[in-house]
Amino acid sequence: MRRVAIVGVGMTQFGKQPGRGLRSLSVEATERAYRSAGLAFTDTNRVYFGNAIAPTVLQQDMIKGQVAFRDHPLGHLPLINVENACASGGSALLLAVEGVASGCAEVVLALGVEQMFHADRTRAFNALRGSTDIDDIGEAEPGVESTNSILMDYYAQVAQSYLDDYGATPEDFARIAVKNRDNATRNPLAQMRTPQTIEDVLNGRMIAPPLTLAMCSPMTDGAAAILVCSEERARGLPAPAIIVRACQNASGAAGRPVADAAAKAYEIAGLGAADCDVIELHDAAAPAELIQYHEIGLCAEGEGFVLAREGLTQPAGPHPVNMSGGLLSRGHALGATGCAQLCELVLQLRGEAGDRQIDKARIGMAVNGGGWLDGSYALAIATILEREGGSR
Repeated sequence: MRRVAIVGVGMTQFGKQPGRGLRSLSVEATERAYRSAGLAFTDTNRVYFGNAIAPTVLQQDMIKGQVAFRDHPLGHLPLINVENACASGGSALLLAVEGVASGCAEVVLALGVEQMFHADRTRAFNALRGSTDIDDIGEAEPGVESTNSILMDYYAQVAQSYLDDYGATPEDFARIAVKNRDNATRNPLAQMRTPQTIEDVLNGRMIAPPLTLAMCSPMTDGAAAILVCSEERARGLPAPAIIVRACQNASGAAGRPVADAAAKAYEIAGLGAADCDVIELHDAAAPAELIQYHEIGLCAEGEGFVLAREGLTQPAGPHPVNMSGGLLSRGHALGATGCAQLCELVLQLRGEAGDRQIDKARIGMAVNGGGWLDGSYALAIATILEREGGSR
């Protein structure tokens, strides 16, 4: 198998952009990625198009990518639509990496995009019901309007169990929300950039006890694009090559997809959590980040809140997490999230992250979760990146 490099990344602004549509978001992120890489559309062999909920929100199903790139040069390429819940973008990248590694393609575009805001707000909430087992929760009754995300109900159950089992407090969840918002203040593409305090978070509107509004990721519109190619092809390009050391997925039948995906990635890369200079985790709700600290091996089970209290995952700590602002503050544009996480890692490893740059970052890791089954994600994708020449 060939070594694979990421050579270009591009993102749109994340936030509330009703009516913008998949086409506009996709083309903007894609064109930014090609400029970043110094490549032309004609250099590309294949496109993987990640999206989760357009069929319900926009009523665009089946050929989403072909429609988005209609009348665009990329619209003539082989294109595969990828739907894998909130990990649709991460799954598109995984397939792109495998396509290049196998020799089936030389240059591939992976894109994640989501339009969540709509005049009918219930469409997005109804779509999120499909991220779990409908046999368990039942179909939505005709005429009944969903008014919140069912996923936050699940996260609330997990959050309460975490408090009961490990001695953490709601302040620990608030601490994560404050950290990630502070990081987002230095990310011009983030959705939520107004600083907040622990008191602000705790006094916010209750969504599903013990989770307040700021502990839950917002609805978001946005797109993120990633260009991957062979290591050999990357050497002829102007930007530093970011090598994909591992990209692995795991399903949630055993209730531990994050731990399983991370373990597989560590084995392939020959690295561990302690080797990572910067990490992006799937903080769709604040407790998720704390739980993932132990799932990826940063600490023992139940000690994630200790890392947060001691500032170990702050920008100045040994394990900076969610420098982008994370899903909580950068925004969670479902199908775009996995690619957005990797855009942040690439910027960090290139030294192009501006005011939020982590000094001498060489190795980064992202965990992208999707759906919900049996108390955890239905799947998770763990990706480890390294700047070329960054081996330790």
